[in-house]
Amino acid sequence: MLDRYLFGSTGRISPEAPVPVVRVQEIDDRPGGAANVAINLASLGVTTRLVGVVGEDEEARSLRTILKSRAIQCDFLTVDDRPTITKTRVQSRGQQLIRLDQEDTAAIPGEEVVKILQDSIQGADAVVLSDYGKGALADIATMIDVCRKAGVPVLVDPKGHDFEKYRGASVITPNQTEFEAVVGVCDSDEELVARAREMLDHLELNALLVTRSEKGMLLLEADMEPVFLSTQAREVYDVTGAGDTVIATFAGAIASGQDLASAAALSNIAAGLVVRKIGVAAVTPGEISVSLHQRGQGGRGLVGLDELKLMVAESRGRGERVIMTNGCFDVLHAGHVAYLEEAKGLGDRLIVAVNDDASVRRLKGDSRPVNELQDRLLVLAGLAAVDWVVPFSEDTPTALIADVLPDVLVKGGDYKPDDIAGAKDVLQNGGEVRVLAFRDGHSSSRIIDKLSE
Repeated sequence: MLDRYLFGSTGRISPEAPVPVVRVQEIDDRPGGAANVAINLASLGVTTRLVGVVGEDEEARSLRTILKSRAIQCDFLTVDDRPTITKTRVQSRGQQLIRLDQEDTAAIPGEEVVKILQDSIQGADAVVLSDYGKGALADIATMIDVCRKAGVPVLVDPKGHDFEKYRGASVITPNQTEFEAVVGVCDSDEELVARAREMLDHLELNALLVTRSEKGMLLLEADMEPVFLSTQAREVYDVTGAGDTVIATFAGAIASGQDLASAAALSNIAAGLVVRKIGVAAVTPGEISVSLHQRGQGGRGLVGLDELKLMVAESRGRGERVIMTNGCFDVLHAGHVAYLEEAKGLGDRLIVAVNDDASVRRLKGDSRPVNELQDRLLVLAGLAAVDWVVPFSEDTPTALIADVLPDVLVKGGDYKPDDIAGAKDVLQNGGEVRVLAFRDGHSSSRIIDKLSE
């Protein structure tokens, strides 16, 4: 589907009818339906392939252009006797005034869609079947069977009152309204779990994930105790597409090897983030990482500058002391580890800024670095003392340090504090600058020379 947004201002009522006149100032096309699931997966860094049905029209071309720009492979069945499903929303002053739908839900040749799935499934780690009741999944039972025979987990976002057609799926993810439309109203959590257990057994599912709006989620696995997840959303602006975010995050986590409980927890966080955004939207690994960090549940490792600044702000809000150091860290040795542990001992959170490959070459010559940037970043991120690792491309991290403004700036060697890059900004902000001694007998250059011999 294509979700088309018309944004504009309104200040008068039409003389033709009692409706507001909107002066359109911006048109924004966004992938919707299963295409929104694909966008959510791609935003999480998942290699994504999208199978679907579109018309031979401008809306389909817009969809392809947007999806390909996100590195999503489009395996579309194009039909010329029906339009691409398009939902046009007119928005003014943050409010949706009207929605106009263009669609034709006449039967689609199911075997053609199944054939595309069979051709696309090789190498997949998970398959998501998003059922919007528009005809593309008319033969969903066969699709589930294709996935099972290929040994690929298949997750279904269901639609309608007939869940029998989802028999044998790995997981289905109904919201509570959809679930109760099939099993009846559940007056308590105990009754909800009992009905879910019956559905799990009857449909031969591995798990059932019921999303419950402001009540969070219920995950039920075969032969496991139920897991209730409380809602993560502080503010709700728009629930449009939240179910797409849930199943995309859940599938992405499963595809990367997470267990179902961990996948559900990540999905719950992602849902809480996406409902704070207007319209169909997606979340990023950085946003999830920051959200985990807010809860004291993680948020360590390799980060970008924007993500780092958010995490630093969260840490300071908890009264934590932020330490920052920098270097090439080309051949990591015991001296580096001891130095970083000493730096971490000065506070609560340690940031390590790392020269990229080009800046290392400028500083140390064409034979360096020995290890490429990504390898250096990953090794540093794996150290217990290090909270966040961020790269920089300039010869010095002065601009980066001025952006972050740590509580303590640390450098190793025989520097004077005033000579350290970024020291001026940190001191002016009321922070400290500390010089730590390197451990004798440890040197990257010495290790490289020994290997050369």
